[in-house]
Amino acid sequence: MSSSKDNARPIIIKRKKVIAGGHHGGAWKVAYADFVTAMMAFFMLMWLLNATTEQQRKGLADYFSPTIAISRASGGGDGAFGGRSLASDASMVQLGRGGMTNSEAHGTTNADGELENLAAALMGKGGDSLLDEAELRHVSLRLTDEGLVVEFFALPGSPLFTKDRPTPLLRRLLASVASELRPRPNALAVEAHVAAEPVVTREPEVWARSMARAEALRRALGAAGIRSSRVARVTGHADRRPVTADRLSVRNDRVELVVLRHALAPPRAKSAAR
Repeated sequence: MSSSKDNARPIIIKRKKVIAGGHHGGAWKVAYADFVTAMMAFFMLMWLLNATTEQQRKGLADYFSPTIAISRASGGGDGAFGGRSLASDASMVQLGRGGMTNSEAHGTTNADGELENLAAALMGKGGDSLLDEAELRHVSLRLTDEGLVVEFFALPGSPLFTKDRPTPLLRRLLASVASELRPRPNALAVEAHVAAEPVVTREPEVWARSMARAEALRRALGAAGIRSSRVARVTGHADRRPVTADRLSVRNDRVELVVLRHALAPPRAKSAAR
């Protein structure tokens, strides 16, 4: 009798209702993660702005500038460079020319503007260049803390020197540049580099050769109408600073004319004898 009553009892099944998100939901975790990511990006931006120089920040700004050139130093557009920037050394190398890079310069001064104007005149940014297309293949510019470095380099079949004497090509390059340098008060520095010797010798000739070429360049500047008193330094670097992995490459045969940021100090007047 009791067994029949037990079978008649109702069976109750308890089902626990699960609410999505649980306690107050989980959407706040996503919002909090977005907030933390945004704050981290903000502090990274502030750190980068504090760690970079004015020139580097200007380069970043120019990268995001419109296609039409609105900056006097760099920009896009369809002008003389075909949309390439004067400050882009890599793009100028692709054109077969030199280029100008100011990655080695720190800070911005009034001298920077004058040197950039000189570089623009030499490379023909926004107008006619002082150098023709064939000559531009041998020219590279870079803006450094010391000044504007105008580099003339040799190419296969187009040397700058014949037995340490300037070739007509180098004389034409100097004559073209001299028209812009003559009216400027900046002091000048002359430096020469040569390719490495294929055979190791007891007395390397690269030092004497580089000094001879630096001195020949100094004399050629005088023939181009630039006073010798403006030359503050003449240096021969031998083969110690190659620009290519192949130290024997003819590209390492080059001379540099540095337009220094400062002008030569006037000579002191001799005091009268008492």
